[in-house]
Amino acid sequence: MKKEIHIFFTALMFFTRIPCPKWVNHDPQYLHLSSKYFPLVGIIVGSIGALIFYGASYLFSVEISLLFSIFTTIYTTGGFHEDGFADFCDGFGGGWTKDKILLIMKDSRLGTYGTVGLLLILAIKFAALREVNTLYIPLIIISAHSLSRFIATTLIYTHPYVRDTEDSKAKPAAKSMSTQMLIISGIFGIVPLFFFKNPWIFLTLIPMYLSKMFLGAKFRKWIGGQTGDCAGAVQQLSEVVFYLTIIAIWKYIW
Repeated sequence: MKKEIHIFFTALMFFTRIPCPKWVNHDPQYLHLSSKYFPLVGIIVGSIGALIFYGASYLFSVEISLLFSIFTTIYTTGGFHEDGFADFCDGFGGGWTKDKILLIMKDSRLGTYGTVGLLLILAIKFAALREVNTLYIPLIIISAHSLSRFIATTLIYTHPYVRDTEDSKAKPAAKSMSTQMLIISGIFGIVPLFFFKNPWIFLTLIPMYLSKMFLGAKFRKWIGGQTGDCAGAVQQLSEVVFYLTIIAIWKYIW
């Protein structure tokens, strides 16, 4: 149990700014095993965003409350996944060979593709959340953060890690994943969906996974696998797909 607690706090330390006990460090072994807790970290991050939205809604409009919520989740994670998505846009937008794509994604500078991609995906998040039933927004935020991280872990499971440099900070977390770890990740990922008390909500898993398959095919074609930035891109895209699917379900089925 103590080891599992350590592994969980390792995931929390790596993917968020949330303070952790001093005895927790970035041990590569624990960081590798921590991928099963990514959706649980998503539940925590989403819950913080949901709480901010809920509290702010008593003082401000839905629009302002959503902006506060989105800002809070980005601050809580240090923009970790957003950075990965932006690097993906720059790398696959500006690179035409595996080496060039990996080199661009490793560059800390933000390019045109990354800037445009990041602005658009944040705008879609805001617009989509504005369209859903306001009463469900907190639960939707929590579910999106947990499920999208589970979808990202499926990429780690199905695609090999391709970056060769040992100084890549995401390598221990992104290099591989066992079936048992994937199942645990899936359990944490789908738990929030049960609170909707409507089985139609599970339909969101289909387009979310299809979005992963779409990006996964692109990753395999151009670089032969995945990197931490690729997993971040999958998390961001599947999060947006979740919001858009919710809108479609509400319109045609719910």
